[in-house]
Amino acid sequence: MKKSDESLPLDESGRIQTVTEFTRRVKELLKGGLPPCWVRGEVSNLRAQASGHVYFSLKDAGAQISCVLFRGDAARQSVALRDGLQLLIYGEVDVYEARGQYQLIVRAIIEHGVGRLQQEFEQLKRRLADEGLFEPARKQALPHMPRTVGFITSPTGAAVQDFIRILQRRGWRGRLVVLPCKVQGDGAAAEMVAALRTAEELGVFDLLVIGRGGGSVEDLWAFNEEPLVRAVAACGVPIISAVGHEIDFTLCDFAADVRAETPSGAAELISSHYLNCVERVGNAGGALDDIAAARLEHARQQLDHARSRLRLLSPAAAIEQSHLRLDDLANRLGSALRHTTQARREQLAGARARLVAASPEKRVQTDSHRLLALWKRLESVSPASVLKRGYAIVRDESGKPVARAKGIKSGQPLVNEFHDGRINVRVE
Repeated sequence: MKKSDESLPLDESGRIQTVTEFTRRVKELLKGGLPPCWVRGEVSNLRAQASGHVYFSLKDAGAQISCVLFRGDAARQSVALRDGLQLLIYGEVDVYEARGQYQLIVRAIIEHGVGRLQQEFEQLKRRLADEGLFEPARKQALPHMPRTVGFITSPTGAAVQDFIRILQRRGWRGRLVVLPCKVQGDGAAAEMVAALRTAEELGVFDLLVIGRGGGSVEDLWAFNEEPLVRAVAACGVPIISAVGHEIDFTLCDFAADVRAETPSGAAELISSHYLNCVERVGNAGGALDDIAAARLEHARQQLDHARSRLRLLSPAAAIEQSHLRLDDLANRLGSALRHTTQARREQLAGARARLVAASPEKRVQTDSHRLLALWKRLESVSPASVLKRGYAIVRDESGKPVARAKGIKSGQPLVNEFHDGRINVRVE
């Protein structure tokens, strides 16, 4: 059962406070008890937002505090903030109630020299450089086609995932071995030194990569520790340093044989020569296919030419040609015979016609036809024929034809002769 408020312990005011109320009391106490003041420390975890506000941590060897520089105050500052910068800042304490976190609201900034970590970085860099640890002559050339690559990093970090994804996307065909170790905090440098020694003792690696993703100066500091830097420089296997982002530099970058701007850049560097070789092999394969196709076509043409020549020289071809010639001659002979026979037939027909024309029988027949024609002509002009056409002949008493009316007397008897008889008439 739920207890009533009367059975719960109460504070001095006689009531129970909520988290919000308690946080506001803390905020009032801090703001009322701590007036604005100057604080000295080193910048780390610097983040500039798109809104113009700037967030960072101010730290020293024993503690750190979150700081906020709002856009209006940031616009008035002349100091370019960066990680590792030693500052004097003027501000007031405040509490971010949503997280219950106290922070310093910065109003003014004065640069107070280089930070402790940055000073250590520069001092160690100069000392190791004076020893010749970073000399180009000490560096080894990277293998063009590494078969086995070891990556010394945290197995749970985003850097190794990006590294593997890029190698897979670019089709790299080597073997990758992740050598797990801490990359941040106490003992990280010692673990990476041990991983380097293990990799050398195994003797199976063609190339090593040491690195991690980006972070603050403190996050990346393990890669500036002297034992690790010396181990990287002394490594017998070619090694790529891929620490942080493009703007991040560590002493391992100077000691390694090659520096990659990021772990992703290291993956691209490793696979670039492989991709070039793949492209060259592809081009060579295409050229080889073209050459093979051209040679095959040339051989095919030569074979066709030889087959044609063999066909011309073979007995079968000669026999076929003879058959063709024989058929041609037979056709020509048949045509000549038909032409000659037709000419002879025409000559015979002409001679027969001339012979028939010159025979007595023919002449008698011709003369008979001519005589008949003459008879018909004579018959057509005879008086009887004229009478048949409707004409009449007038004769006098003596039977002579009367050709004119002149001289005929009135009352003179005449005879009209028709085709079918005669009629006696008298002139009136």
